Amino acid sequence: MKISYNWLKQYFKSECSVEAILEALPLMGFDVEETEVLGPPPMEQVVVGEVLDFEAHPNADRLRLCRVQTEEGVEAHSIICGAKNFVAGDRVAVALPGAVLPGNFKIKRSKLRGIESEGMLCSSKELNIGQDHDGILILDRSHPLGTPINSVFTENDIIFHLEITPNRVDVLSHIGLARELAARFDGTLSLPELPRVSAVDTDHKANTVLNTVQVEASDLCPEYSVLCIEGLVVAPSPPWLKSALTSVGLRSINNVVDITNYVLLETGQPLHAFDSGKISGNTLSVRKANAGEIITTLDEKKHELSDSMLVIADAKKPLAIAGVMGSSDAEVDFKTQSIVLEAAYFKPSSVRMTARRLGISTDSSYRFERGVDPLGIQYAIDRAASLILELAGGSILGARSRIGSSDSQVNLTAIEFSPLAMGKFIGFSVEDSLIESVFQSLNFSVVRSEDAPDKPWQVSVPSYRQDLIRSVDLYEEFIRIYGTDKIPTQSIQARGINVLDHPIYTYNSAVGAYLTGKSFHEAFLYTLRNVEEFEFFSGKDDPDSQHLKLDNPLQSDQTHLRNSILPGLLDVLELNHARQNEKAQFFERGRVFRMIDGAMQELLSIGFIAWAKPRDRTWLDRSAIDFYSVKSYMEDLLSLLPISLEAPKWSPIEKSTFWQASHSARAGDLSHSAYAVEVGLLNIKNIKRHWGLAEPIFAGSLLIKPELFEGTRKRMRFQALSNQPASNKDLSLVVDECVLAREVQETVEASIAKLIEGFSCEGVSVFDVYSGDGLDSGKKSVSLSMQFRAQDRTLKDTEVNALFEAIQAKVLEETNYQIRKS
Repeated sequence: MKISYNWLKQYFKSECSVEAILEALPLMGFDVEETEVLGPPPMEQVVVGEVLDFEAHPNADRLRLCRVQTEEGVEAHSIICGAKNFVAGDRVAVALPGAVLPGNFKIKRSKLRGIESEGMLCSSKELNIGQDHDGILILDRSHPLGTPINSVFTENDIIFHLEITPNRVDVLSHIGLARELAARFDGTLSLPELPRVSAVDTDHKANTVLNTVQVEASDLCPEYSVLCIEGLVVAPSPPWLKSALTSVGLRSINNVVDITNYVLLETGQPLHAFDSGKISGNTLSVRKANAGEIITTLDEKKHELSDSMLVIADAKKPLAIAGVMGSSDAEVDFKTQSIVLEAAYFKPSSVRMTARRLGISTDSSYRFERGVDPLGIQYAIDRAASLILELAGGSILGARSRIGSSDSQVNLTAIEFSPLAMGKFIGFSVEDSLIESVFQSLNFSVVRSEDAPDKPWQVSVPSYRQDLIRSVDLYEEFIRIYGTDKIPTQSIQARGINVLDHPIYTYNSAVGAYLTGKSFHEAFLYTLRNVEEFEFFSGKDDPDSQHLKLDNPLQSDQTHLRNSILPGLLDVLELNHARQNEKAQFFERGRVFRMIDGAMQELLSIGFIAWAKPRDRTWLDRSAIDFYSVKSYMEDLLSLLPISLEAPKWSPIEKSTFWQASHSARAGDLSHSAYAVEVGLLNIKNIKRHWGLAEPIFAGSLLIKPELFEGTRKRMRFQALSNQPASNKDLSLVVDECVLAREVQETVEASIAKLIEGFSCEGVSVFDVYSGDGLDSGKKSVSLSMQFRAQDRTLKDTEVNALFEAIQAKVLEETNYQIRKS
């Protein structure tokens, strides 16, 4: 939002300096992104000139060869110019050879396409007077030829570039900011007086401009007002109006259009003027667009409308997209003789939806979609009408047509406020009279009981402050105006929270250290994903797709909260592959969301992904990643958890659009346990179709419920390594082919745990799985290695052999396994 200080001073009367304002604005909640000083610095050889005549440049279609006189009785200068916004007889700003413009731009005689140019015709931006760079600056004819430009523009202006938060639509205007500054600095707010303008009460004349106004979609347009003015003269705007608009970056069009823009920036209420001669049937209707209806907006772009969009239409066609932009079919131009002036309240969500779908953002839509002041409509249209009558002439026909009322959009319910409660909240006490004076300076209505001082006050806010609904909102308003710099210094006692000791932080840190040690690169991705990804990853009927959908997504590719980290990591892999950056391994730590037992839960998640075969070229080939690699990574991640868990019980993934069947596995279940993991090869066919990645990719995903970290944390104990030799035993068991090697390993481990005494088993591992010759059909052999060791002595063969025999007997007794002899 750009605010002109010279413009602001018309409404804000105070002795405070610009420096004080700039210092106060951020404290009031309005960040100053930039300040810009407008006004020409001292410049010699830049004077007022007159364009005598011009002709097309003989060697360039887009250039004009102008004769410009800068002094009476002196020969005119030949100057080449590319602008088209002037005519013969216009007074212009001329920079003659030897002039130095802002930015150290030196003017000298030069040839353009073979013809010499003796200077330059200047735009307002080139002179640092305004923002307009589309055409040259046209001056008032009252300035004599040869007048130095510094004598024409004697007063500089300061432009504040403010960042206004979305809830403060009331400050998107000069009056709105003036109102805030008047409260802060105890100044005076001076609003323009509206002269009483009598209408020409002639129904016959009124009907020649507009017969009927109707609102068919009152739910989207609670209030619509129009005013008819005839007999006006559309002409260039006077200098003061052009200067005001150009100072904040708007281009002057003509006096009528400029007035609607001026009142918008003055009051914050958007307006629109239609050329009544271009309204078919003398009828205006506020209705929903017909599906497929086409409108050409003022920027000469065509838009196809949907039946959810609101338009202002005549008997044949739409004339404006309500709250967004008018069409070129009814624009006001220099031939216009009568207009219909419009002011309205449009439902913010409707304007926001329309502007986003059409890809249009205007000063009007920016305000309408945030909610303009419902009670400011009539003031704005009366203000614009008085300016039009003053600058363009004409007369008002009939009475103003006002359909509906936006009073229903105003919540004037009083807010209960307690000075004592505010004092406790802000940390210091303030006199009641001071609080009341601050609220009154903000135009709040305060009702307090003199008989019962402890009784809560009833504070009513004005219609333009619909963002205030709670008592804490009033606390903030008081502090903003009172001044955060006046808060007394005092000691604060607060219990510190050491995030470094939190188990989730500790675990995340350990995960990062582990995976980076395995040559993984960390990625940081958005938690918002698109619907196509959801349907691919989880299926179209997955409940997550609907429950995680945003009601009002900002972008079409960010419609859902993510339920997995892996699709985002595939995007990273795809992007790096497309850029020929052959980083092969990535991981992310973050949050995902899942429906669990009918309730939405936020889960901690770790995901990693890697090409099966390393893609970087090295002199020594590294081993490829396989299922057992990613399974090992995942088991290590589980072991890093700060609580003790049973070893994961893996089961193969038989059917999935994301994982390759029989080459992937899962463990855990979020419905019955605090974690769930999936590892393995990704579905090669589907990954290639959706991401264009043709080579095998392995991945792992870990989901953890936050409450898992609330359990008893496991205590790590150091145990010295034994300096005694180990005793190893191998055992081969014949089992059914459907039995998993993991099940065989767990059976043997359980038998050992029941039988071993006096020493320990350091591990049981599967070292071979065989099926084929020598075994019956449907059978396979699983070979395991067991390692035994004592902490304080060398084990004897007799005690190890006795345990080994007992283990075999236990396994044969409790299972249908067989001992393989050879």
